[in-house]
Amino acid sequence: MMIDKDTRILIVGLGVIGGSYAIALSREGYHVSCITKEPEDVRYALARGMIEEGSTDPDPTLIANADIIVFALYPATFVEWVRENGHLIKETTLVTDVSGVKSGVVYTVQELLGDRVEFISAHPMAGRERSGVEFADPEVFRGANYIVTPTERNTPEAIQTCKELGRILGFAKISELSVEEHDRMIGFLSQLTHVIAVTLMTSNDTPGLEKYTGDSFRDLTRIAKINDAMWSELFISNKAALLAEMDRFIGEFSAFRDMLRASDREGMREKMRESTARRTLFDKPKIG
Repeated sequence: MMIDKDTRILIVGLGVIGGSYAIALSREGYHVSCITKEPEDVRYALARGMIEEGSTDPDPTLIANADIIVFALYPATFVEWVRENGHLIKETTLVTDVSGVKSGVVYTVQELLGDRVEFISAHPMAGRERSGVEFADPEVFRGANYIVTPTERNTPEAIQTCKELGRILGFAKISELSVEEHDRMIGFLSQLTHVIAVTLMTSNDTPGLEKYTGDSFRDLTRIAKINDAMWSELFISNKAALLAEMDRFIGEFSAFRDMLRASDREGMREKMRESTARRTLFDKPKIG
């Protein structure tokens, strides 16, 4: 399907990412509605023009009228929602998501929806430390990556439509990975980094440290202000990949500790040079 200004987009789950989708799409002139749990979130979004309509229940009319449905729910909640309400989605609707893990979601949802409705999964690699629609801001998409994770059940048209949605939202780079490649990659780039930030913060509880810190510590631990309900679910959903990355990190950390113990300055410098060269590749492109 083609996305045009008559396309009706329903967002299920109006948190920080769902809300950011809503703002970005409404600003571009699309018809945006939502289904979300909290009445106050619906009122907030309506008052600010983020959506045209909203409901706290799986409203059959909102669901049936949608051309595209974006699920911005925790993975287990997403699967359960589709299990209970998927029959309300019309055949011509394209379904996508923002889930941070794919293996435990994509195949299950595709099986639940069957051949009647097409589900093409995506992962916006953007977010904030705080949760809730009041912190929604589509600026987090600028310069960010957007990953589409098709399976053999997806049509080329659906894949292209999903990528077009990423472009409309303002993502800088749109990529395609298999479900399995995505989860291996995310275990390192996202989940391991959150584990490191959390364990760094909990490894030293000396009172008053915040009075002396510099920007390097703040930058490194920014993501330690974490949504524990969501991230613990994501970690367990991707346990095998994340454990493998944790083991690899522990090995590298131990090797560096051994260099320090041996006063191997040149070994440490080589690691630092390697780190500097690799980190340069990750700098975001300048926008505007």
